[in-house]
Amino acid sequence: MKVALFLEEAGLDYEALPVDTRKGEQHEAAFAALNPNSKVPVIVDADVTVFDSNAILMYLGAKVGKFMPDSSAKAQGELLSWMMFVASGIGPYSGQAVHFRHFAPEPKEYAVARYLYEAKRHWAIVEARLAQHQWMLGDTYSVVDMAVWGWARMVPFVIGDSPKDITVWNEYPNVKRVLDAINIRPAAARAEAIRDRHTFKAEFDEEAKRAMFRHIAA
Repeated sequence: MKVALFLEEAGLDYEALPVDTRKGEQHEAAFAALNPNSKVPVIVDADVTVFDSNAILMYLGAKVGKFMPDSSAKAQGELLSWMMFVASGIGPYSGQAVHFRHFAPEPKEYAVARYLYEAKRHWAIVEARLAQHQWMLGDTYSVVDMAVWGWARMVPFVIGDSPKDITVWNEYPNVKRVLDAINIRPAAARAEAIRDRHTFKAEFDEEAKRAMFRHIAA
């Protein structure tokens, strides 16, 4: 979603090709040739292939010169630090919190406690940053905000009991402020609408679990 948001914000021409992860299409040879890690998203730009959503955001930002900070060492240091923070902290801990809280079989008490704690800790860092700044890099909307937005949409499911558990926002009012600010942008609405043009497997059955949690089939 964060890559789609950038493409729409930048007004770039692109073709969105669906990969149904619940059917296991990400593990097919053609897709694995683009991303050996068999994860979405991937972009192909002429003879350049880029995978991992944060890497794609930085590639596109540098290519078109939009939603990026200035070239000073200070600005670039902040960009790299926060993008890697999202990639190595927010994403993995939020993802593992979702997995162990909502999908993993018992026993899982220790794993739930660890990943929920770490997810909350990482989001508290983002909250503290946004309490001091309008956007993640200061006064200007950037690729870092898009990276945060991609996961912030899931915070109620990551930390709360369901995707509609809005009580979690009491702890992260500034994250919610930025989420809402991006959600009302026309580009965000267009990005959200992309999936509606395609049909994906809806059932989270045993086939889907084997496709998404490969260790089950190992």
